[in-house]
Amino acid sequence: MIEAMVAVPAGVVDLRDDRRGTAWQVEIAPFALGRFPVTGHDRVPVTNVSWLEAVAWCNRLSQREGLTPAYGHDGAGEVVWDRTAEGYRLPTEAEWQYACKAGTTGYRYGDIDEIAWYAGNSGERAHEAGGKAANPWGLHDMLGNVWEWCWDLYDEEVYGSYRIFRGGSWAEQERGCGASVRRRSHPTFAIDDLGFRLARNGLLE
Repeated sequence: MIEAMVAVPAGVVDLRDDRRGTAWQVEIAPFALGRFPVTGHDRVPVTNVSWLEAVAWCNRLSQREGLTPAYGHDGAGEVVWDRTAEGYRLPTEAEWQYACKAGTTGYRYGDIDEIAWYAGNSGERAHEAGGKAANPWGLHDMLGNVWEWCWDLYDEEVYGSYRIFRGGSWAEQERGCGASVRRRSHPTFAIDDLGFRLARNGLLE
């Protein structure tokens, strides 16, 4: 199901890669992000979806709503992102972390049992989106319930086409559900605790 989107203001976010011991800062332009991850008819987040399938899903939805699709392919068949397009897309990992933290400064934006479904309280399954408290910007399930694909390559020199996912899941231990946790896998990878959330350029009316 297509959920309401939240307007995320411009700002700056600090990112880090503990594996490489690097840190960097990214300026964030205003954008819109889904209040919830993409869900099915039961309002449980959609899972078992690969990065490539998520990208294709974004384009289909854009076309259905008469919007310019965000994604195309280059001469080698690789997915490319038209950053000027108005259609639906995946957030970048910088956008994702910035929206997750929502102006807070800690590892999480609240007490984990109040904000997230994780291994300690999930009963080993995904739950209906929105069942836990939102972050200060009104975004639900940014931590726990399901991991969420982001646009970015993880480390092209080492991992090739591997893409990043963020947020932790119902199967993750407490330490794995934090705003700065980064995971990665091949863009064809799909599993029962990994989904995605929609983003769009600009602040929506």
